[in-house]
Amino acid sequence: MPLKGYNQILGLILCSILFLPFGGGAFAAAGSASGAVDNGAAQVSAKSRALQLEQAAEVLYGHVLEGDVTKVRQDTEAVSRLFVASSFEGLTSVEGINALSGVIIDLKAAVAGAEISQQRWESAAAKLRLAANSLNHPRQPMWLQYYKLIREDLNNMEKSASVNDLGAWKTAVQRLQSRYENIRPAILISRPPEEVNAFDSWLSYASGVPNSSQPINRTRLLEIVSYGQDAARVLFGKEKDEPALSLPLAPEAYGIWGLLAASFILAALVYAGYRKYRAERQSWRPV
Repeated sequence: MPLKGYNQILGLILCSILFLPFGGGAFAAAGSASGAVDNGAAQVSAKSRALQLEQAAEVLYGHVLEGDVTKVRQDTEAVSRLFVASSFEGLTSVEGINALSGVIIDLKAAVAGAEISQQRWESAAAKLRLAANSLNHPRQPMWLQYYKLIREDLNNMEKSASVNDLGAWKTAVQRLQSRYENIRPAILISRPPEEVNAFDSWLSYASGVPNSSQPINRTRLLEIVSYGQDAARVLFGKEKDEPALSLPLAPEAYGIWGLLAASFILAALVYAGYRKYRAERQSWRPV
């Protein structure tokens, strides 16, 4: 082969070697940029669909309050089609998607019922509205407004625990369960599943207290309420800026030994205060 041919082959080999670290990297960078663009577009599409779903849920809720059966059924089908045609990847977890799906299924079942139940329709539509809002506004969802109501139920549980009234406890827990069920799908959409599971476990245990085979004393009941208050604070993103037990406890009978111990502590404090007072008077001198 002529020398010129060898030079051409050698040049091609050198060009290939030089191209790999730069040209290959350029192709990789281009591919990465393309993937980022695709992900960004998918995120924008998901947010757009979430907004459409929230708007559709608000329209449906308004028609439910108006009692317009025809429009409610049309809106329900529109919401269902929108959900099926949408992808909310990146906006919530798998648990959140399942919760949203469950809300829509419950709504369709309520609307398809042979008898029209206004209360059931309103409950199903409200759950959908809260869930769609939570998907579209994960940082400031509407369900956070329920914290005051949940706290009221917890306070009622605390009151019943302080007097060991299991009948009042059961009533307070049932009210808490009813309110929590309305917002649970929305919470699953915008909160980590482990936080929801923690509150679920506590609520399940608290609801079983009145049926317990073993008697539960007041101290244990108050402890259970304290756990629930902590779990609610975590769930709603509240700071622990107040004591878990906000109600004063009724005094208990401590007996003669308790009174003697209290008297001894009081006497020790008085004596220590007197010695400090004498020392300060002796060290003070008028100018």
